[in-house]
Amino acid sequence: MKTLRIAMAQMNPTVGDVDGNVRRILNWLREAKRAKVDLVAFPELAVTGYHPEDLLLKPWFVKENRRALQEIVSACRGLVAIVGYVGQEETRDSNSSKSAIRLADRSVLYNAAALIADRKLLGSYRKQSLVNHGVFDESRYFQPGQRLPLLHVHGVLIGVTLCEDLASSKGLIRRQAAAGAEVIVNINAAPFHRGISRSREQLLAARARENGVIVTYTNMVGGQDELVFDGSSVLLDRAGGVLARGAAFREELVVADVNMEAGSPGRLARRRTAQTATRIGAEVDRISVRMSTRQKTRPPLESTVTEPLEDIEEIYLALVVAVKDYVRKNGFARVALGLSGGIDSALTAVVAVDALGADRVRGVFLPSPYTSQESEADVVELVRRLGIDVSVISITPTFESYRRALASMFGDRQVDATEENLQARIRGTMLMAVSNKFGDLVLTTGNKSELSVGYATLYGDMAGGFAVIKDVPKTMVYALATFRNSRGSSPVIPMRTIERPPSAELRPDQKDEDSLPPYSILDPILQAYIEEDRSPNEIIKAGFDRATVTRVVQLVDRSEFKRHQAPIGVKITPRALGKDRRMPITNGYERP
Repeated sequence: MKTLRIAMAQMNPTVGDVDGNVRRILNWLREAKRAKVDLVAFPELAVTGYHPEDLLLKPWFVKENRRALQEIVSACRGLVAIVGYVGQEETRDSNSSKSAIRLADRSVLYNAAALIADRKLLGSYRKQSLVNHGVFDESRYFQPGQRLPLLHVHGVLIGVTLCEDLASSKGLIRRQAAAGAEVIVNINAAPFHRGISRSREQLLAARARENGVIVTYTNMVGGQDELVFDGSSVLLDRAGGVLARGAAFREELVVADVNMEAGSPGRLARRRTAQTATRIGAEVDRISVRMSTRQKTRPPLESTVTEPLEDIEEIYLALVVAVKDYVRKNGFARVALGLSGGIDSALTAVVAVDALGADRVRGVFLPSPYTSQESEADVVELVRRLGIDVSVISITPTFESYRRALASMFGDRQVDATEENLQARIRGTMLMAVSNKFGDLVLTTGNKSELSVGYATLYGDMAGGFAVIKDVPKTMVYALATFRNSRGSSPVIPMRTIERPPSAELRPDQKDEDSLPPYSILDPILQAYIEEDRSPNEIIKAGFDRATVTRVVQLVDRSEFKRHQAPIGVKITPRALGKDRRMPITNGYERP
């Protein structure tokens, strides 16, 4: 029986930390060697971290990446490794790079996969389907590749692709299969959003079945600014069945034995003609891999197939990993956040404790004249259950001094949102003072529903360094709180916090629904308008009240200036309020 042992290293690199990333790669290479694998795949741009953005415009950074690759090559003994890095090539052709920015030394860059075997760099595959939607703008930096390398490893022909090449209209997998590839190794840095792991695996299974090939999909794991990568690497047989699946949001080496004689080639391979093979051969580079040693005998391996997570657990873990990595990779010792007794700050505090531990989370309770006794009691109970430190700073004296200072200018004008915003801004000032004095990272606690319609105060509750639930709609906040309370020996969020009507408590008897539609109505409208790009008329035809839709759309459009000044936050929906959605602030377009 012809068996190939394949490993997928779903690692957590740090953008720009080339030396640290190399150490991680070398550690995984040693693990792969101990596991006696034939081939190990690493994520896309594993050497630099994904995405380096304008670091790629610094020639010294690209040079450091190339130096690091040589260190990896020297350490790769007795196995094949596919490693994501930045490829570079000098060009004198002014037409060779119409979209990618060219470096000062006239070279162009490629998002590439190094093909390494037994301490030799045999070549590279250059990503052909550059991604330029959502959070991606790869054509700003990279030139697309042209060639399709095939590795001949222990009698098995292996094709290599990167990320979007799997779904490409260019039919890259079909062309590799037509050239004889039996295994397709795809390396990735695919960010997480709700539902992506299931749809991604369905696509992979379809590609495997259509082409009669084995598909390996190695994905990055960990947080990088607003993105979080879920791992969930997977290996599928020719029928699309799962042979191995990695855990979500956890670094690990996923190893599987693949029986190359099981199954049968797909429809494409059966219909392959000499003419097709000749045409494909013009763009294929066949590389024969010669190994100095190979394990002749090794005990059979029981592959691990980790069960996929339910949606709500997947989202919760994404938030935890994103907070943990943002804090760790940016060198913060502790975080601080304002606790109000409301559901948003409670959920944010729980996520922070799960990510960092109670000793690294500082709560600050900032009551105003309108803070209820119930809110104060819920804050006390929350910090008791979480075991975190809390400081109490009344903002009432400061608020009253502001009002006195402004009294001569405001005269007899009625109290309105001005006084509400003053309270929020005093709280923001206090939290930032704590940050400055102790070096804490301030976590903001606003959710996607509020930020979408501008129900947030610029320089007030929006003040901070990282917005944990920025992409979490209010209805999902409740679902996440309920989920987290169901885990462990006892609930961590007081039930009254979940059951009470939401309120900013910035005026007497205030409720969110005084200013906004119920969240059960607001959130579906926001999803349709922001995430699905549906027009107001389309949303109305779906059954929503015309006046409500018109008002919500106006609120979203008029609040763009606030979102441009908001801290970054974790992306967990298909379209977040960050790089996903780049709307102009000055915008006279009237939507139908």
